[in-house]
Amino acid sequence: MDQEKTFFECQRCGYCCQGQTTVSLDPADVDRLVAHLGLPLEEVMAKYLRRTKAVIQMQTIAGHCIFHDQGCTVHPGRPWRCAQWPLHPSMLTDHANFLAIKSSCPGLARGIDYEEFRDQLATLLGQSPAGGKRG
Repeated sequence: MDQEKTFFECQRCGYCCQGQTTVSLDPADVDRLVAHLGLPLEEVMAKYLRRTKAVIQMQTIAGHCIFHDQGCTVHPGRPWRCAQWPLHPSMLTDHANFLAIKSSCPGLARGIDYEEFRDQLATLLGQSPAGGKRG
């Protein structure tokens, strides 16, 4: 999205891939990942994913998503939440979240303030800056 590049361009730094857990995958995420890897579902589940009750997540290794190795190794097949990050609708109403992400994500434009970011993200998402859908 060219409009997105005015205020965010992923640097593939991997900071958002860190942690002891990863994003939860929905069925479409699992299907996309299986197709991208070209492996049977059972093999993908055994090698790369973990299930905790009804929640499926990617495994982590040394505090990173299993698919992080100097960048995302499954970028075209990544979960939708990863593709959306950090341009999440919650940032339309959460200034503190914006500040936390801006301090850790080199992909966000450095000179942008919250109001400008919020307005541009709202336009990109087709929402009002306060977080509601535009009519």
